Amino acid sequence: MITQMKTRKYRQKQRAAQQQETRERIVDAAMALHEEIGPAATTISALADRAGVQRLTVYRHFANDQEIFQACSTKWMGRHPPPDLSAIPAGNAAEATRAILLALYRYYDATQDMWHSLYQDLGKVDGLDEAMGGFDDYLATAEKAVLSTWVPQRSKKLRATVRHALRFSSWQSLAGQGLKPGSMATLVCTWIAAAAA
Repeated sequence: MITQMKTRKYRQKQRAAQQQETRERIVDAAMALHEEIGPAATTISALADRAGVQRLTVYRHFANDQEIFQACSTKWMGRHPPPDLSAIPAGNAAEATRAILLALYRYYDATQDMWHSLYQDLGKVDGLDEAMGGFDDYLATAEKAVLSTWVPQRSKKLRATVRHALRFSSWQSLAGQGLKPGSMATLVCTWIAAAAA
């Protein structure tokens, strides 16, 4: 009797571990497809093929696209966290702003394929906008961090310039002109300084 109970518990643990491994394979496959072709083009069939499972297995683990996006975004952000703004050294307004911009632009440079795919599919896929909400919150925090170094902080022109400067689309446009993160940060910092004047 005791031997049977131990065997049953071992099998249950083994089954749970296999289920978790299958779930992780599905999430990894979703992350890869979202980066390569975008969420809108990622079908359940393609996801199942990439993960090496049946379509029904995907549905057993995830009831809908929102659950897939949530699992993907959590895991991807865990692997690719945005810069820690609290670790950026304080300085005068221009120095602090350039440091924040440089950290963010380097981050965009390293993770650009995923951001490109996600932003091009915003509004096209149920659940994607909600999954992106966490990064929007991060950008709002970055905006406050930059604005807190400038006076006057309430200037509409300054706020608009900072908000624009932090967006992936702004980085993408400047990168398309051949600028590297350091040059971008220096250039955009001059825009912000002019808006604050």
